[in-house]
Amino acid sequence: MAGIGFELRKILKKNSLLSMLEAYGLAGLISSGPWVLSILALLTIGIISVGVVFPTYVIVQFLVIVTYMMAGSLIISGLFQLLLTRFISDLLFAEQDHRIVPNLLGSMLVTTMIAAAFGGAVLAICDTIAPVEKLTIFTSFILLCNQWLIIIFLSGMKEYYRIFFTMMFCYGLMVLMSIFLPPFGLLGLLLIFCFCQAILTFAFLYHVIRDFPANQLISFEFLNFKKTFFSLILCGFLYNLGVWLDKFVFWFRDETSHQVIDVFRASFIYDLPIFIAYLAIVPGMAVFMLRMETDFADACLKFYDAVREGATLDSIYLLKDKMVLACQQSIYEIFKVQGLTLALLILWAEDILNFLNIDLAYLHLLYVDLVGVSLQVLVMAILNVMYYLDKRYSALFLTLLMAVGNLVLAYISIDIGPTFYGYGFAVTMLVTTITGLIMLDRQFDDLEYQTFMLQRS
Repeated sequence: MAGIGFELRKILKKNSLLSMLEAYGLAGLISSGPWVLSILALLTIGIISVGVVFPTYVIVQFLVIVTYMMAGSLIISGLFQLLLTRFISDLLFAEQDHRIVPNLLGSMLVTTMIAAAFGGAVLAICDTIAPVEKLTIFTSFILLCNQWLIIIFLSGMKEYYRIFFTMMFCYGLMVLMSIFLPPFGLLGLLLIFCFCQAILTFAFLYHVIRDFPANQLISFEFLNFKKTFFSLILCGFLYNLGVWLDKFVFWFRDETSHQVIDVFRASFIYDLPIFIAYLAIVPGMAVFMLRMETDFADACLKFYDAVREGATLDSIYLLKDKMVLACQQSIYEIFKVQGLTLALLILWAEDILNFLNIDLAYLHLLYVDLVGVSLQVLVMAILNVMYYLDKRYSALFLTLLMAVGNLVLAYISIDIGPTFYGYGFAVTMLVTTITGLIMLDRQFDDLEYQTFMLQRS
């Protein structure tokens, strides 16, 4: 997250209550802004337009198709998200900014080809969706896959509020267009979504190209075997896949789903609570971003700088202890803030469902999902520490554990009955969190030895 830590530290140096609120607010916007705004925009379209501007079935079809596009785009872009993050960090450290945009465009080209092959194959087996609707879905899917890649680079820029307001403008425009433009069925909603995603994607791309001038158009250095870490491809892919696997299980098991349009299925008993629950992790994500990218990142950089510069062993031990303490305090604060948020939301869950006019039959599942997504914040924090420590294979094991656990336990939860729906996701995140904490503890124990061996190699 090059750049964001420096910006947050600059705000915190003002040492006032207002600066603290500003720092947490900025961290929340950067960490949660994209998906929170997208969820809120889609919920708004569904709540306001259903039965008024568009028939209910049209809104449902639109929301389900967009959800599949979001899931697929995150999984596909996950192949390169971490790989690019590491590669770009190395370029910034080497002060070779001119190589950033060509590699971004190269990764976008590869991602586009993968997304086109996958999206085209899925749409080819759809018989009841009109060709023009297929083309719109296909274009939107390509835009989303590339948009997630471009967002990686936004943390290296300083105009964070401008970026957020660009997103807010585009999603707000999508809501307004869906309400005030003449209704044109499913195609109309898909065209509005595609148009707004195009504005958002190219606006983000403009910001990146403007801030990082280049001397060539496209480069594929990020795929060079000698310069990249391909374990990060699996880490990014498995993490995003693992987050969505329980949803896919519920979408394609006959007991918990039904067909919405062609091959696109949904599970109304499972989908609504989980997506509402994801809005609950904004406070935890804000703390995650603020503490991990300031306190822990600063302590981590000082430790590795001391190793590279040949500091005394006592100094290295001291800096390591400070880094461990920063990690413990960061995870503890995430746990504390997210735990408090979880307690309040469980207390208010019934009122929230009543406010949204949602059947209280979803209440128990919402409780379980709130616990699951809260634990997911801790999983993200643990993985973030592993990436800072360059423990790529440990992170790979953890993401694989999460993916396999979420798949297997989701199947089991359906088999043993509706009372246990959602427990597969929550238990997976709990097991992953505990396993990750144990692995981190062992990694910190012999960090000096591992670091010196890495330097010698």
